[in-house]
Parts: sequence; C-alpha cells; structure tokens
Amino acid sequence: MTRTSPFSSPRGNTPRFSEIALLHHALTLLAPFATDDGSGGEFHGPSLEDFFPPVIFFEGTVFEINRVILIRFFVVAVLLLLFWLGTRRMKVIPGRGQSVLEFAYGFVRDNIVYGALGEKDGKRFLPLLVTMFFFIVGMNLTGIIPGINLAGSSVFGLPIVLAIVSYVAFMYAGIKKHPGAFFKNSLFPSGVPWPLYFIITPIEFLSTFILRPVTLSIRLLMNMVAGHMLLVLCFSATQFFFFSTDLPFTLFGAGTLAFGFIFTIFELLVAVLQAYVFTYLTAVYIQLALAEEH
Repeated sequence: MTRTSPFSSPRGNTPRFSEIALLHHALTLLAPFATDDGSGGEFHGPSLEDFFPPVIFFEGTVFEINRVILIRFFVVAVLLLLFWLGTRRMKVIPGRGQSVLEFAYGFVRDNIVYGALGEKDGKRFLPLLVTMFFFIVGMNLTGIIPGINLAGSSVFGLPIVLAIVSYVAFMYAGIKKHPGAFFKNSLFPSGVPWPLYFIITPIEFLSTFILRPVTLSIRLLMNMVAGHMLLVLCFSATQFFFFSTDLPFTLFGAGTLAFGFIFTIFELLVAVLQAYVFTYLTAVYIQLALAEEH
C-alpha cells in the first residue's frame, strides 16, 4: 500500500510547499509598499486571523456561531435545496437539472465508489461516499465565491470530523467483514518472521490506525488554507495598487488582478480534486479493510 504524506498535493505525490513558498515570496516583494501614505492607503496582506472570525451569535456558549459556521450552514442548505429541486420530479427522460445531478452522481458512483470497491461492496457504502464527495465540494467552493471568500473546510474542525467519519467507515467495514481477524492481520501480517513483528507491528499500527485520519484531514486543510491565502494576497494587492498608489505602481494592479483570476480557476479545480482525493482514499481504505487477506 502506498504511504501518503500529510503535506501531499491533491494527487498525493507532489508537495504543495511551492504555493506556500510563492506566497511568502510575494509577501516579501510587497513589503516595501506596506506603508501608510497618510491617506489610509495601507496594504494588508492575508493573515491566519481570517480563519478565526469573531463570534456573531451565542458568544460564550458551546453553540458559538461565527462566519465559518454560517458558511457551513449555507452550504448544507444549498446542497439540500439543489438535490431536492433536482430529484423531486424524476422523469424517464430527464430535464436539464435532473441530467446534471445524474451526471454528477454517476461520476462519483462509477469513478470513485465502484472504481475502488466494485459494484457489490460499493452499493453498501454508496450513500456515505456520495454524500462525502458533494459535501466537501460544496465546502471547498465557498472559498472562491465572491462575498464569502472562505472555504468551510479551511478550519481544522471540519476536516478532522470528515477524517473521523472515514476512519469509522474503515473500522466498521473491517470488523464486520473479519470480526475475529481484522486487527490481528492488520498488525501482524502473515509470512513475516516473528522477530520482525517488533518493528513492523508498531509501524503498521501508526500507519493504519493513527496517520490515516491525520493525513486525510491535513491534506484537505492545507490545500484550502493555501488557496485562500493566495487569493486574498492577489486581490488585496490589486485593491492596494489601484486605489492607494500612483503611476507607475498602479500598473502592478493589472498583474495581480490577472493572477487572481488565474488562481481562482486553479482553486476551482483544486476544490473538486480535493473532494475526489478525500472520497477516493476513503473508498480505498474501506476496500483494504474488506480484502480477503484480513
């Protein structure tokens, strides 16, 4: 089984440190302009404070609601509305809305669920995996919607909850299929000389039962955080150059605006790709739990 790094790219093999390095380099280049010119024209780059907005409702209670929570409520409401509208009047010859939903559903079913689990086992976990995919897509896309500009999955709580759901599904599948041998075969692979178990068993325990949910959550989180920071940097710099500087520095605004649109398209692809990767890896973990060697 291929090991994944918590800092893997959406495809799981190329680090996204390049984006973080690009962000740091861009902030360094903009640092000389980040001064107050006396008219309030001060550049404010992206900050981690964006991910911890102030409380809006129920401050001081366990039900605190801030902007991130409202975004998540909004995504859930929109997804429920879209699927209700698209499926309330199902027809043999589908209309436009039903066709789009059926295409999206068929893509997830055939390429992710059945592709990893096969049709027999895939049907059992189809509702969970389809829901997971569209939920993550919806949460990721809010990061590029004007007026929202923050992904619901860019704060650690949601990615770790999704990773726990994936982990529970993996454990459930393995224990149900191999109730007496799942943990034994996971930690003590057959055909290994017994002295090597002192090395292999801790590694298997750490890799299989600890690192999987951690890597799933960190991969999703870091991609959304890096994307948000890049977009905020580009559009904040655009506003600064257009409205707070004079020629020739104003011309830099056209460049940062162009980069903003390019990164927006890129983040659209990343939003869908991250949902694909998260859901597909969940399906693969379930398939490994169901494998006959367990």
